[in-house]
Amino acid sequence: MPPTREPFRPQRLRLTELPNGAAGRVCELVGQVEVCQRLREMGVGESIIIERISGQGTLLCQVSNTRLALSEGAAQHIVVELIRSARP
Repeated sequence: MPPTREPFRPQRLRLTELPNGAAGRVCELVGQVEVCQRLREMGVGESIIIERISGQGTLLCQVSNTRLALSEGAAQHIVVELIRSARP
């Protein structure tokens, strides 16, 4: 019997772990309800594409045509699937 293959599962990571220049699709917002609600109000919700532009501590990100500065604490609530690695 041939070996079974595991289905492809995109790599999931916190926005704080996403390298500068990489992009991900938001899978879920986790943690404090108030912070997750505020992120949704800012346009960062499930299925949105977010690109991490730069930063350590405070992250500069692009969502649609808008740049957002997110604290590391807020970015910890965002779980993304990697869709594009960092550009060289």
